Amino acid sequence: METRANFVLIGSFTLAVIAAAFGFVLWFQSLHTTKARSPLRIIFEGPAAGLRNGGSVNFNGIRIGEVMSVKLDNPRRVVALAMVENNAPLRKDTLVGLEFQGLTGVAAISLKGGEEAAPAVPLDEDGVPVLTADPNALQDVTEAIRGTLQNINRVVADNQQAVKNSLHNLETFTSSLARNAQKIDDVMLKVDGVMGKADSLMLGLNTLAGGKDGGELFLTVKSIRELAEDFDKRSGALMADGRRTLGDISRAVNNLDRNPTRLLFGAGNSSTPAAASASTPTPPPAAPATPRRQ
Repeated sequence: METRANFVLIGSFTLAVIAAAFGFVLWFQSLHTTKARSPLRIIFEGPAAGLRNGGSVNFNGIRIGEVMSVKLDNPRRVVALAMVENNAPLRKDTLVGLEFQGLTGVAAISLKGGEEAAPAVPLDEDGVPVLTADPNALQDVTEAIRGTLQNINRVVADNQQAVKNSLHNLETFTSSLARNAQKIDDVMLKVDGVMGKADSLMLGLNTLAGGKDGGELFLTVKSIRELAEDFDKRSGALMADGRRTLGDISRAVNNLDRNPTRLLFGAGNSSTPAAASASTPTPPPAAPATPRRQ
């Protein structure tokens, strides 16, 4: 029983320490946030279309805070309270306006410019800094949005028939797709079949050209190359034998041309006819006949 009481005490103490740590972190974060930001009141002398709670406050395009509340001070005056960073270089001559993200986006407070030597932002009666938006700038933004919408309306009006035809063509196309859905599915099935056959063909070619042992094509080319090399060696030997045979025939023909009697009488009797022919005197050539004179 005493051991169980010790466990309960230890668990309660652990939970208390964890809760205290979370509370300290939240308190420190809220204190840091409070010190890092301060309130800023912005007055719009006219409409502030699109401005709402949670909207951004941008200085030269960089977010420095957010809108905390928007209220009407009178029928022609809108007052917005924002929390902005303390290090934002706000001055008395800082320009205030609205900027939009697209035609239907939420409006954001836009702060721009200001001289470094200009005085700080003036304080309101309750000590909150206050800036007043330029009515001309707000009017310019409103006029720009209105002009853009008018231009879009004019473009749509001028091309009403073209837009109508495009929509009609789109409707016809979608209807045709709906009617031919089965045919399209059949075509896609055939395409899938063709792609499957192409994959099989590529796999066969890969097996033929590649494979673990070099592929059937590689082995075939290797066999043809070995056959060509063997044929080259055999033809070389055959040509060498042919050259030797032709040499022997050439020498035999030359010997026959120099001593043809050797073929008839043999090698032993070849000298007798030659000697006889050498001892027999050769008759002198006959003198040419002299023509008679008439």
